[in-house]
Amino acid sequence: MTSPARVLVAEELRYFLEGTTVPEDIDPTVLGAGDPVPEGPYVGLLPLLVRTVGAEEMDRLPQLRVIANYGVGYDNVDLAAARARGIGVSNTPGALTMATAEMTWALILAAARRLPEGERLARSGTWAGWHPTQLVGMGLDGRTLGVVGAGRIGTEVGLRARAFDMGVLYWSRGRNRVLERGAGARRVELDELLAAADVVSLHVALTPETAGLIDAAALDAMKPGAILVNTARGAVVDEAALVPALASGRLRAAALDVYDDEPRIPAALRGLDNVVLMPHLGSATERARAGMWEIAWENLLRGVRLQRLRDPVTERGPGTAEAGEGA
Repeated sequence: MTSPARVLVAEELRYFLEGTTVPEDIDPTVLGAGDPVPEGPYVGLLPLLVRTVGAEEMDRLPQLRVIANYGVGYDNVDLAAARARGIGVSNTPGALTMATAEMTWALILAAARRLPEGERLARSGTWAGWHPTQLVGMGLDGRTLGVVGAGRIGTEVGLRARAFDMGVLYWSRGRNRVLERGAGARRVELDELLAAADVVSLHVALTPETAGLIDAAALDAMKPGAILVNTARGAVVDEAALVPALASGRLRAAALDVYDDEPRIPAALRGLDNVVLMPHLGSATERARAGMWEIAWENLLRGVRLQRLRDPVTERGPGTAEAGEGA
């Protein structure tokens, strides 16, 4: 009788694991959040984005077949090392698309209408009553939304702009006809988008090409008084350069759900009133988080059983090509 396949599952996902009927051919072990990847005959790994899975971790698991990442991103995994060892890597696209698009619009509205400042004033006990110039924000109708990265999430964000009577520009590797038809969007180069958009929303995957994409030069190229929103990856934005752009008032506001060195948020950002700060809640809806688990678990089972992954970033086997990032 063949022994069940041993797999490692992130401790933070215990809630979902305990609610799952585990097949007889799978033997899951919970991997503690602060514990290193152990040595052993494990053939599957289901980690969170916060766990780095590099060559060192893979070498501790010589029988590893699949890394089923819980999240749409996969910058925590060394893809070259996985390919070299014939390990498949998967992610969870689609499950968090709507949730992250909703969060993006929550951040856009919060920044444009200065909601955090108003909430703090209302709680302070110092509010003196209505005043015609109190916390006046930016209306969105007639403004331009710039979508940087028109994958799944960027598309949904752009489509929702029509409800606010906003024009849409987008920058993407390829043409997005869904966004063009649904929102009247126009594909432009990044410099044109930055110069014209009143709200710039980031939706690119973190790659060597997009790391630091919004640097000091890009921030300086943005339209004066614009708003920057980031629900993609923290390292896409140069946070040190963002601080003076906000402090000087050149940018109206920023709204951030992701940071370069999570969970640490620079004190200089925390000290600014014109920044909306969220603790990486983009996919934090009941439906999205459960859906991510279902997709990651299915990918894990498929990889362990040497079946084609449902959502491959890289397929199992040496020399496989990296799949494109959709969101």
